[in-house]
Amino acid sequence: MEEVKLIGTWPSPFSYRVIWALKLKGIPYEYIEEDLSNKSPMLLQYNPLHKKIPVLVHGGKPICESAVILQYIEDVWPQNPLLPNDPHERAVARFWVQFADNKVPCIWRLFRTTEGDEQEEAKKESMEMLRALEEHGLRDKKFFGGDKIGIADIAFGQVAHWLEMIEDLVGVKLIEAHTFPHLHAWTKNFKQVPIIKENLPEYGEMLVYFKRARYNFLATRGLGI
Repeated sequence: MEEVKLIGTWPSPFSYRVIWALKLKGIPYEYIEEDLSNKSPMLLQYNPLHKKIPVLVHGGKPICESAVILQYIEDVWPQNPLLPNDPHERAVARFWVQFADNKVPCIWRLFRTTEGDEQEEAKKESMEMLRALEEHGLRDKKFFGGDKIGIADIAFGQVAHWLEMIEDLVGVKLIEAHTFPHLHAWTKNFKQVPIIKENLPEYGEMLVYFKRARYNFLATRGLGI
């Protein structure tokens, strides 16, 4: 088997997308922690355009962008499939992956606010995104594709773990059992999958890291927190 390497950073939900997919498929790999404040020659070599993580290196060939990497992993290692067999269901799963990439960033806009109209707008946008997942993505299913974790669940992983941290830092609560019952249940189901549970960043460490990151970001904008 050709060598597999993953260049990532521990707080990044996009790195964890790839970690979860590789672990679920049982693919051995070498993890390389990247310092984004001092980007390595390896990262610049393998992702010279965006200079971002994650980067999967398979047999010396790089694949960039987490959603693209997920599809690559599914194509190369078909065991323990993350996509269903039915063509329409596969298309639906891919739709939700794209939806995640397009819409979930709104929770990070909330992370970068303090109060006032900007925060209310980010909160409203986040609630609309979550309502779409509740009413159209999950409905009464355990996972996005049914009873088994799949590629769409992996794509929304940051909603299950990172959003809770954002809620704590910003002082808002978005996902509650009475507001989004299906989504609330999904976050629990997702994090109880053994591979996911064993491969999540420690919440306390993540809270400390992102609290500092938020403070530094707001300080550059001249905002207090």
